[in-house]
Amino acid sequence: MENSIFELQYALDTFYFLVCGALVMWMAAGFAMLEAGLVRAKNTTEILLKNVSLYAVACTMYMVCGYYIMYDGGVFLSGIMGDGVAGAEEAATYAPSADFYFQVVFVATAMSIVSGAVAERMKLWAFLAFAVVMTGFIYPMEGSWTWGGNAVFGMYTLGDLGFSDFAGSGIVHMAGAAAALAGVLMLGARKGKYGKNGEVNAIPGCNLPLATLGTFILWLGWFGFNGGSVLATASVESANAVAIVFTNTNAAAAGGLIAAMLVARILFGKADLTMALNGALAGLVAITAEPSTPTPLQATLFGALGGVLVVFSILTLDKLKIDDPVGAISVHGVVGLLGLLLVPFTNDGSSITGQLIGALTIFVWVFVASMIVWAILKAVIGIRVSEEEEFEGVDLSECGMEAYPEFTASGNK
Repeated sequence: MENSIFELQYALDTFYFLVCGALVMWMAAGFAMLEAGLVRAKNTTEILLKNVSLYAVACTMYMVCGYYIMYDGGVFLSGIMGDGVAGAEEAATYAPSADFYFQVVFVATAMSIVSGAVAERMKLWAFLAFAVVMTGFIYPMEGSWTWGGNAVFGMYTLGDLGFSDFAGSGIVHMAGAAAALAGVLMLGARKGKYGKNGEVNAIPGCNLPLATLGTFILWLGWFGFNGGSVLATASVESANAVAIVFTNTNAAAAGGLIAAMLVARILFGKADLTMALNGALAGLVAITAEPSTPTPLQATLFGALGGVLVVFSILTLDKLKIDDPVGAISVHGVVGLLGLLLVPFTNDGSSITGQLIGALTIFVWVFVASMIVWAILKAVIGIRVSEEEEFEGVDLSECGMEAYPEFTASGNK
């Protein structure tokens, strides 16, 4: 009887884990649609190709070496699952390959954050070369110090210092933003984004319905992102935990959108759709570090804080001439840090000091390592397209085709 109950629990937990992984994989479509909507029409094909390609690269590199680096076991140069995940106590409650699948879609999510920030002026193959290193080494290293439970360069363990990140506000989102920030600084701004006198020139996206669809897809996928991180659902306790996580995730997104929309109305005199969309995403990032312990009202307020912060962050980065076409650095980086700092308010197992040390460790490692990789790529193959190619659009120079040929100059020749 006990064996039958265990088998049923094992099957249900494994199935739940895989479904949540599939929801997170669907976030790749959300990033693709969001970014395709927020770039100009002449750069749409390339941004779509980047998103689908980085997903394939992430899956392959994490299989080849990333998972091994992060957990000291599992997959390494073979593509065949091992007996389990070193150091993961939950491995006995679900299939080990389910854990690999769930983890690999998180890696792809971190890399997706980079693609939007460097959009419209980066060479496709330089981006994909960076994706190989990011998903195969940079992300797995910081993941090994956090979810992997290993000491940072043999010096200290973040968990022992009071660091906690339930589903990845810092481990996934801030890490992706740190890599994106390094790339943006190496690239420079798009031509025409900033005037000689310091003014900021708006460069509107080509398809706001697509950007809105992308946000809804990400919102949906986030239930798998946070809900799957409970790691089980086949008991009363875990089922209740999943329900709380789903509720708080949704509440935070709603709070973030409302707050961002209100702040935009106060600052600009009008409702700004792009700020509202980023507000929803900011709310989701803010609650990701700890969606299991706040009340729904607290989750809404945490999301609202993220929504307010993301508007001011986007404006501040523009003043600093850090050109991020989709606001990824603000949404995932600045608000990712906020999410980490909010954890101790509802989770007694964490501390402000531990959260700060953890955040600093993740950011410094990913930013410095990414800077080095970007610099090498810049010296060897170059990372930015020419001015002429940027003016014509990277769709033609990088992909040889356009997403909307009927509506561009080249398609009407």
